[in-house]
Amino acid sequence: MMALMNDVRHTNKECVVLLHGLGRSARSMWRLARFFRVRGYAVLCKTYPSRRHTIESLAEQVFSEIFRDERIKQCEKVHFVTHSLGGVLLRRWFQVKGRSERIGRVVMLGVPNQGSEVTDFFRHWPLYQWLTGPAGCQLGTGEGDVPKMLKTINLEIGVIAGTRSADPWFNFLFDGEHDGKVSVSSARLAEMADFITLDVGHTLMMWDKEVIQQAGHFIQKGHFLLVE
Repeated sequence: MMALMNDVRHTNKECVVLLHGLGRSARSMWRLARFFRVRGYAVLCKTYPSRRHTIESLAEQVFSEIFRDERIKQCEKVHFVTHSLGGVLLRRWFQVKGRSERIGRVVMLGVPNQGSEVTDFFRHWPLYQWLTGPAGCQLGTGEGDVPKMLKTINLEIGVIAGTRSADPWFNFLFDGEHDGKVSVSSARLAEMADFITLDVGHTLMMWDKEVIQQAGHFIQKGHFLLVE
């Protein structure tokens, strides 16, 4: 199902596609949608069944629908802001399909680009399997897990990692800084154009004012604002 946060004006030449994380919906990205819409971008939020299918199946479903959409076809540039699993789906799609000239910049928020230690520990627990589905169980840090098997992609990517945990029960799983679900080191990508850490947690980072401002700056300029 494709959902727009507001009517798209066809005069807009640039679009920002927002992809939520595991177990969420387009509603979780509404503040980002409002931010970009006010600044003249066409905004497209994609709700997808994140708990029902594998990463491979979800990537094919999500991005095939996006690029078949007539509103996307009318945009000269298509940018992406992704949270968590949404970023892994993007990497999977563009690794398989490659980049076109219409693809602009990408901002990744709390994406487990090198996998999640939480998945490593809990993936064999029936409750975890039920809560996260097939895709959630593919997000480990092992060489056979999807994040580690994905190769570099030719996109201009900015990565924002959180350093505040609202999930203290997971702290023992991490050696360094983390956002409660994803470590700072795991969020990094070899091909990223810029990287920053902010004092935000994983679950609600896409609602944070500074995260939103930084995402907007990267989409517009190709780099993040300096953090004091």
